Amino acid sequence: MNRKQFLTSTLAATSLALVSAAHAADDTVKVGVLHSLSGTMAISETSLRDILLFTFDEINAAGGVMGKKIEPVVVDGASDWPLFAEKAEQLLVQDKVAVTFGCWTSVSRKSVLPVFEKYNGMLFYPVQYEGEEMSKNIFYTAEAVNQQAIPAVDYMLEEGIKKFYLVGTDYVYPQTTNLILFEYLQSKGVPVENIGGGLRKDSDGNVISAGKYVPFSHTDFQQIVSEIKSFAASGDACVINTINGDSNVPFFKEFAAAGLTSEDCPVVSFSISEDEFRSLPAKDLVGHLGCWNYFMSIDSPANKKFIGDFMAWLKTTDVPGIVKENRVTCSPMVLSYDGVYLWKAAVEKAGSFDVDKVREALESGITFEGPNGKITSMKNHHFIKNVYIGETLEDGQFQIIKTFDQVPAEPFLKGTFE
Repeated sequence: MNRKQFLTSTLAATSLALVSAAHAADDTVKVGVLHSLSGTMAISETSLRDILLFTFDEINAAGGVMGKKIEPVVVDGASDWPLFAEKAEQLLVQDKVAVTFGCWTSVSRKSVLPVFEKYNGMLFYPVQYEGEEMSKNIFYTAEAVNQQAIPAVDYMLEEGIKKFYLVGTDYVYPQTTNLILFEYLQSKGVPVENIGGGLRKDSDGNVISAGKYVPFSHTDFQQIVSEIKSFAASGDACVINTINGDSNVPFFKEFAAAGLTSEDCPVVSFSISEDEFRSLPAKDLVGHLGCWNYFMSIDSPANKKFIGDFMAWLKTTDVPGIVKENRVTCSPMVLSYDGVYLWKAAVEKAGSFDVDKVREALESGITFEGPNGKITSMKNHHFIKNVYIGETLEDGQFQIIKTFDQVPAEPFLKGTFE
């Protein structure tokens, strides 16, 4: 080959490569996945990565979104809140994703919020949270306080519970949720002395914190459980548990070791789902309660299909690091799944991946029939959905004991109870 032939051949190959790359870009849309795949929150968040990848594959197999295949960009927040902000900026500025699905803790969400607002990105947040927030750049598929904590407290009051001990991890979600619950319990006639865990007041005597709090990854619960045992001696008490992550393991072990059971003092947990039970002593949690927008035990054709399809995907996926044995589904997973389909429907309604146009479509009301029933977007970036209260069984599943149908989210509750 002479020099001229070589240059011609090289130019043709380069042009073909550029055309192929451009064609590939035209055929795909980048979507961000931002969860903790390491650190204290990995116990909960890795499964959300898994369900998102499953959902993308399911949508791609059905033709994608407006003819484009979803190309996931997965990053690890590593249970490090400032790192979440860095990874969010990477997804928006470097990877130029059309949407991001991610975050578990409210502190991680609040860390990334200014980044999404600065670059006009879109985040779908799938985990129960304290409310008191509404950003034009975030859609909260998660349970708001009136879609989890308040229905759970109402149920306990109906069951004759008169005393409530509040315990949680020391960050914004448990602190704010428990302060709202303190106000709510007061409005229901529960006296201050029947709300355990302690109160902190400002200089004017206003309660600014209610409950007992521990740091992430806390392991020594002997003193707290001793307090709970004394508090529950009257036989009409429960624990409202907003502990997050792997600290639930030592908490429930200490609870059982102290001789406490669900009959003596039921624990209502807002951050323990079927997925966390894989790492918890399930036999020690029998009879305790959970309140979510989904349970794996929902008996419906849509849920059975969802579970079956996810389990089949696990067997065939070759994504590194995905655990394939002993898998379950849970509310944050399903709300992640719902979020992807709601975004897809909004893109198709808008006829565009443009964030402003997709936002407008979601604000106008988009409905998806998911494994948890019907879920509909609201103008306030929250959702209307079912609420379920479940009792823990020995196998780590929940028996549904009460359902609240189609509850609209009310994110702003502080100071609203008389």
